[in-house]
Amino acid sequence: MTSCSRTTCFAPDSTCDLGHLDHTCCSAWRKETGAEAKRGESTGSDLLLPWSGSALGLTDLGFVVGCQKPLLVGIIGPQNAGKTTLLAAWYLLLCRGLARAGMRQFSGSYSLAGWEAVASALRWSPGQPPNFPPHTTSRGGRSPGLLHLGFRDLAGKGCSYLFADAPGEWFQKWAVNREAVDGEGARWVAEHADVFLLIADRGALSGVNMGSARNSFQLLAHRLSVEAGNRPVALVWTKSDISIASEMEAMVRKTVLDLMPNTPEFSVSVRADSEGDSSDLNVLQDLLDWTLDVRRNLICLPAVQSSVPDPLFMFGTR
Repeated sequence: MTSCSRTTCFAPDSTCDLGHLDHTCCSAWRKETGAEAKRGESTGSDLLLPWSGSALGLTDLGFVVGCQKPLLVGIIGPQNAGKTTLLAAWYLLLCRGLARAGMRQFSGSYSLAGWEAVASALRWSPGQPPNFPPHTTSRGGRSPGLLHLGFRDLAGKGCSYLFADAPGEWFQKWAVNREAVDGEGARWVAEHADVFLLIADRGALSGVNMGSARNSFQLLAHRLSVEAGNRPVALVWTKSDISIASEMEAMVRKTVLDLMPNTPEFSVSVRADSEGDSSDLNVLQDLLDWTLDVRRNLICLPAVQSSVPDPLFMFGTR
């Protein structure tokens, strides 16, 4: 057989569920393939960790949520709108110590390899100019890749975040039909996210297919307004270095504010300004600060009606 006996492990398509860097060294794999076990006897030097460093999947979340439930950031937008590029820009800011992150300090990540994968294209290397991250493929999966970041405040209290990196095709199909088979990953993000970033692509809204892009965005905004409920949403204009018609910008803004009146706006770009203007960098930092400041909505229980002041006897039988 070519698969592990453990139902939660998907080796060799993913890393070993038990942390073996070489899946053929795992006892669960040897039970299924004795021939490979002889070739892959453990040398004792294997590093056994419950994560691989790549983007997390649902089966990887057990150890992440063991201490506390991370806040999930859902980045909602069409394909090629800059969702992955936004994540990459944030990561590079953190790497260079330029991200303010409020009063927090970066404390670690279970998906550093995943962050490097999305950010590597934006790095400059000799002989090759920076590029943009590759398109996030629509693999027909049921959940997005999740990138993890941990922060601590000045008092030492930690908080974890998961950033959903999902293909835009999922959201476009979900916007048209909530129950679309190919939109299951988008439904997962909509159900579990604590905060949403709704992406408006200025490049698409100014191109030859601007009318189609506007209609697609409006459908997406309508769908999100229904699904988000009272969870916070921010309107994020990507590729802010591109000019669009004032009428188009006003129409997009009106669509969002009519549906979600308290939505803040951010305009971001990763292109360097020729005059050295740092405003785009500041807005990226502001957006990250706003995202990290979000707190999960608490459940408000009704007041207890009791004539007894002692909490011990408030719920006693009468």
